[in-house]
Amino acid sequence: MSSALAPATAVTMGEPAGIGIEITLKAWLRRQESALAPFFLIADIDEVSRCASVLNLDVPVSKIEKVNGAATAFSASMPVLHQAQPVTSITGSPDPANAPAVLGAIEAAVTLVMDGAANAVVTNPIQKESLSKAAFRFSGHTDYLGHLAGCVPTVMMLATKGLRVVPATVHMSLLDAIASITSSMLVDCARITDQSLRDDFEISSPRLVMSGLNPHAGEGGLFGFEEDLVIAPAIDQLGTEGIDIRGPIAADSLFHTAARETYDAAICMYHDQALIPIKTLDFEHAVNTTLGLPFVRTSPDHGTALDIAGMNRANPSSLIEAIRMAQTVARNRERHA
Repeated sequence: MSSALAPATAVTMGEPAGIGIEITLKAWLRRQESALAPFFLIADIDEVSRCASVLNLDVPVSKIEKVNGAATAFSASMPVLHQAQPVTSITGSPDPANAPAVLGAIEAAVTLVMDGAANAVVTNPIQKESLSKAAFRFSGHTDYLGHLAGCVPTVMMLATKGLRVVPATVHMSLLDAIASITSSMLVDCARITDQSLRDDFEISSPRLVMSGLNPHAGEGGLFGFEEDLVIAPAIDQLGTEGIDIRGPIAADSLFHTAARETYDAAICMYHDQALIPIKTLDFEHAVNTTLGLPFVRTSPDHGTALDIAGMNRANPSSLIEAIRMAQTVARNRERHA
């Protein structure tokens, strides 16, 4: 990876039948008021132009042949690095035939940032069900990006003002999630989180908390033994390594205002335990970021919104925050490097 910070951020198209292209165009329209540095979209140029026209968005679209032209084009037009789609998308109806284009955009973005041609990757939402029909074997962006980066361990973190949450298990059934939790995986998750808070978010002494799994964190074994047998040993191990972490703490008392002021990130046991509080607190501005990668990756913290695609109702705020965070973290990493 190049040591010099590239001038532009790569944004992937996401599911073309969803709202990804729409919110990217709207983010460009708000680039000045949102203080966004240059970014470019990897997508089918015809799809982008068509979306701007259908939604009556006043966004000039320019096709760039090389990424180094994105920063120059950005002030006057939305730079697009062409990624051809096999099939013209139908708004609200994902087509598995477009899976190669969706995945190709992600792979291109990763290659560009690993080569130093882009400063970060921002991914628009993908439709996992549609991709799975095209033999996509990953549960989502997080593990796919870890695979593209060389099979590195990754951690998902959701962040907004006043709250960062990390689900230790992500896209699996609740039954499978509970069965998969081990002390060692919790230790690894907390280590990656602690290091990222230091390097990416410039928190010199991160304060972590870890939730319990059961109601009332097990209440001394009355409601389960995972806290004593699995979670507490992980916390003890992390403490011996100098990581500031408390727990296990009952999840129902972990997210009120006073509690949130006592930690920098909360490690939770499963997907909904982490995502419900942050989406309730700030659905429109929360950002999904992948920790542990050798490059910066963020994403809006929402899905493809197929139900409102093509209606000009999609809110770009979460994508704007994702772009802003990606560019900030990229600069932070450059300083550390």
